[in-house]
Amino acid sequence: MTGAAQSTSRPPRIAITTGEPAGVGPELTAQALAGTAVHWPGAQFTVLGDAQLLAERARAVGVDWAALIADGKRVRVEHRALGAPSQAGKLDAANGRYVLDLLDTAIDGAVAGTFDAIVTAPLQKSTINDAGVPFTGHTEYLAERTHTPRVVMMLAGTGKRPLRVALATTHLPLKDVSAALSVESLVETLRIVDHDLRLHFGLPAPRILVTGLNPHAGENGYLGREEIDVITPALQRANAQGIDARGPYPADTLFQPRYLEEADCVLAMFHDQGLPVLKYATFGEGINVTLGLPIIRTSVDHGTALDLAGTGRADAGSLIAAIDTAVSMAQHRRAG
Repeated sequence: MTGAAQSTSRPPRIAITTGEPAGVGPELTAQALAGTAVHWPGAQFTVLGDAQLLAERARAVGVDWAALIADGKRVRVEHRALGAPSQAGKLDAANGRYVLDLLDTAIDGAVAGTFDAIVTAPLQKSTINDAGVPFTGHTEYLAERTHTPRVVMMLAGTGKRPLRVALATTHLPLKDVSAALSVESLVETLRIVDHDLRLHFGLPAPRILVTGLNPHAGENGYLGREEIDVITPALQRANAQGIDARGPYPADTLFQPRYLEEADCVLAMFHDQGLPVLKYATFGEGINVTLGLPIIRTSVDHGTALDLAGTGRADAGSLIAAIDTAVSMAQHRRAG
C-alpha cells in the first residue's frame, strides 16, 4: 500500500463494507456516519453496498441518508447491486457473493492505495458458504486475498488505557491448540504484534504480556509442558530480537489492573482464553483489528444480530470505535 509515502495533509480515506444485508451492518453504518462532522471532520468515507438498501435501512433508524451523502465529499456510496432483495433478519444465499464483492472491492482499493483503511461490518459466514464459496471468516479471507502468510487477530477496547488482546491461535477446536503452537509461530506472532503496535498505534516500545496455555501456566510442568518447551523459548528468542514480551503468566491472574497497567497488549494462546475477558470489559465499544496485513482493517466485535436488524435497537458503538481506530491507524501509518 502506498499510503505511508503520501502526504499527511490529505484526509484519510476509509472504505466501509456494509456486510450481511439481512443483518445490522447497513443501519449501523448509517447511524455511525451520521456523526461524521463531529467524530471525523477530516476523513472521507466510501460506503460499499446496495444504494437502495442503504437508504431504506437508514430511513428505518431515522437517519437522513440523502442529506448525508448529498455532496459526495465526506460520505459517498459505491453501489453494488444485491443478488436478491433483502429483508431484515432473513438470510438469503443469493446474497452471499454480493457480500464477498463488497469485501473484494475494499481490499483491492486498499492494496491499490485508493483507501487508507477498511472497516468491515459483520457478515454471515453461512450465507457465503451456502452460496457455494468456502469461507472461514474475514481474517482468513483477508490473509488469502493479500497473500499474507500469517496474520494476527487482535481485539481491543477503547479508552485512555485501552485493553488489547491478540491471539496466538484463532478458530481452532481446543484439542488442536497445543499442536498448533510452536516456538517459530509464537515468535512470528510476537514480531507482527510488536511491529504493528509501533507502526499503527504510535507505541515506540510496546510491552506484550503473554499467557501460558495450561492452568497456573503449567505449574512448573506438572500441569503441562508447553510453557517450558514452547512459550518460554519463544519469549527468549523474541527478547533477543528486541521485542519486549514477558511471561508466561497464568491466564486466570494476568487480567488484573496491576499487570495490565504495564501492558500495551496481551497475547493469549487461544480464542476463549482472552476474548471473554475483553468482551466483558468492553462489549459495545470493542473492536477487531487484523495485524500483519499490508493494509489496515478494523471491524466490530459482534455478529450480524439478525434479531435486531431493522428495529433500531442495535448499538453502533462498536462500529464507531472501529472507524475511530481505522482513522487513527491510517494517520499513524502515514505519519510514520
